[in-house]
Amino acid sequence: MLDLFKRARQPSGCRAAVRSRAYLPIAWLPLSLMTQAAYAIPETPPAQEDSNSAASLAPVVITAQASRPTLDPNLPASVATITADQFENWNVVTPEDVLKYAPNMAVRKRFIGDLNSTIAVRGTSNSQTARGLVYADGLLLSNFLGNTFTFAPRWSMVFADAIDKVDVVYGPYSALYPGNSIGATVAITTRMPTHFEADAKVQGFTQHFDLFGVNRSFNGTNTTATIGDKIGNLSYLIGVDHLENTSQPLQFATFPQSTTPAKTTDRPVTGAYFYNDQTNARTAVLGVSNEGLLRTFQDQFRVKLAYDITPTLQAGFTLGYWHQKYNSDTQTFLRDAAGNPVYSGFVNIGGFEYNVPAATFAPSQGSSENFLYGLSLRTRNATGWNAEAIASYFDITQSIARTASSGVPGDGPGTITYGDGAGWKSLDLRTTWTPPTADAGLAAHWLSFGYHYDNYFLDNETYTTTAWRDGGNAAFANAFGGRTQTQAAYAQDSWRFLPRWRFTYGARYENWNAYDGTRSLGSTSVGYGDASESHWSPKASLSFDVTPSLLLRASIGRAYRFPTVGELFQGQITGTSIVNNNPNLKPENDLSKELTAEWQHGDGVYRFTLFQDDVKNTIFSQTNTTVIPNVTNFQNIDKVRSRGFETAYEGQNVLLRGLDLAASVAYTQSKILANSSNPASVGKYFYRIPLWRANVVATYRATEKAAVTLAARYSGRQYNTLTNIDTNPNTYGGTSTYAVMDAKFTYRPTKKSEIGIGVDNLFDHRYYVFHPYAGRTFYLEGRIGI
Repeated sequence: MLDLFKRARQPSGCRAAVRSRAYLPIAWLPLSLMTQAAYAIPETPPAQEDSNSAASLAPVVITAQASRPTLDPNLPASVATITADQFENWNVVTPEDVLKYAPNMAVRKRFIGDLNSTIAVRGTSNSQTARGLVYADGLLLSNFLGNTFTFAPRWSMVFADAIDKVDVVYGPYSALYPGNSIGATVAITTRMPTHFEADAKVQGFTQHFDLFGVNRSFNGTNTTATIGDKIGNLSYLIGVDHLENTSQPLQFATFPQSTTPAKTTDRPVTGAYFYNDQTNARTAVLGVSNEGLLRTFQDQFRVKLAYDITPTLQAGFTLGYWHQKYNSDTQTFLRDAAGNPVYSGFVNIGGFEYNVPAATFAPSQGSSENFLYGLSLRTRNATGWNAEAIASYFDITQSIARTASSGVPGDGPGTITYGDGAGWKSLDLRTTWTPPTADAGLAAHWLSFGYHYDNYFLDNETYTTTAWRDGGNAAFANAFGGRTQTQAAYAQDSWRFLPRWRFTYGARYENWNAYDGTRSLGSTSVGYGDASESHWSPKASLSFDVTPSLLLRASIGRAYRFPTVGELFQGQITGTSIVNNNPNLKPENDLSKELTAEWQHGDGVYRFTLFQDDVKNTIFSQTNTTVIPNVTNFQNIDKVRSRGFETAYEGQNVLLRGLDLAASVAYTQSKILANSSNPASVGKYFYRIPLWRANVVATYRATEKAAVTLAARYSGRQYNTLTNIDTNPNTYGGTSTYAVMDAKFTYRPTKKSEIGIGVDNLFDHRYYVFHPYAGRTFYLEGRIGI
């Protein structure tokens, strides 16, 4: 299979084979099923293929049993691939950990079990979650109900141990993907068994955290078990997972240093801490608040089935279930003269007066229950026509958040917020044409046509209650709701018109609608009119084989990212006013460009990429300073430009046999060029886009049983404000520059057993993404299988 792949890739030569054990964190692979079908020759017979051999929305690496993938010149964009053979030697607990060393990418994961783990890549920050597509076996996991930290992808629908590989596609250069691919498309492929297997894994982790008034250890565990088999034409994989963890304190109650002299009626207290905040203003820390010490309990259940109806027709079914409970405990540092905790009121700290609101130390708790249903039907012909249909439904059957009105211990008054009934559904239909192998030379075409539909729906209701922990609804407080729907049709052609030249071009037509937008406050309800947009998104990529091992490629693509339900309709309520919504948002309009050189030399693969994104109407929450009073909500920023370069390398047997190395360095300059709502931000760096990112991971396989990994992650200067006033970023409330190191030792006594000892943040560096990241974290894990 690899020889045929090489001949298609290089008309005048072939590449050196590399050992199959190698991983490929920086790989090049087809972005569409047409190019997949062009080079993938099914295993013999087709009925014995793995059920993931024809991934739906995911790009696919072409592999052979004895060799790894080689460079593919037919790509519209750069792609990084992380395989199970690689990340099995990393500290991985949840699926997003697999992305931690991907080129020019960072994962905002504050602690193990964090629901708000978002990705940042190139000119997309970790708060722009609607600019990242995440699929698992073609099922959409992206939470486009909103576009901020609380709308992270639903990683919980995948077991980390079930992942076969993850492909990261940079930029919106393929017509197969919607405008949400402005940042990147993450395509997760999970494995399916070919024979009976059973596996169990237990992980324990602990960190010691010392900041302000907190100095203690925080511990957690994760347990996973799977069972699977292939019986005749039916394959199945069933798994369960349970995670428990307590986070370090994520948020502190802070107040600007007071200049008001204390009154005789103010209660004298001790215990406050002082530090300089992100703008270097002297600030008092009074305790742990809001997202405090978060204790989380998560349970997963997943069933994946595949049935070969015929040797070339396969049906699939996926059921995912995820349940979470959490408790967010708060803590006041303040003590009066008798040593009693003080939660609120006017207090005297060092002779100055502070007014602590009752809700400052209000704890919270909640639970959530989610289901993911997926159906697929696809053909698997080596050449000619293929077709597939994939339908998915993500159902939030329970979402309850309870918050106290004050920090005083007990079951006093509070609020209950329900998010039941929210979710999304999607449908993808696609057909492809692959020319017969004998005709796949000069003037050959690989065609792809498709249709996409998605529907996101949000319903939030909040009530007051007399007992916040377990009381019922008392009075209606407020509600938000709305729907968005997108339909798209696309076509793409990959045309080899000369022996060394290939032109990939296509277009995507999208029709977007927002409707049923409502917001209520008490007895007052506001309805919003429907909105609709339609746009064409053309794409083009031209590649040239300079030599059999050197490829040059130029790509350009237009993309429109449409507003989410939350950006349009959800916001905040202050007093008797409904604020912070903007149902008149324009879609983000991006023109992306990329120049790439890819070179394979010996056992190493090199990539150098120049990129630029010019985005009009970037949707972002900001303050409109041109109106009085100022208005803060989601608004369109007129123009943001991001440009930079990426260098990436992956090699095996580097310097000595058994040493695998992957490294990347990236520079991104993202600046606001026009912003009519906030002129002071023009010329400033955009929110949370570091100038430099660098990752390196080295694994030394000393023997067939033992491996040692040492890795480092670096993120450079970035800003937490659009006007770049945060001059002291490396502190709580700021967004840090950081360099952290990770390590792991893995020992496998047998092929089916494993012991691992690891550490993240080896030197216990204290760094922040407004919230503090975890301190030095130790891991101990054991696995056994049959």
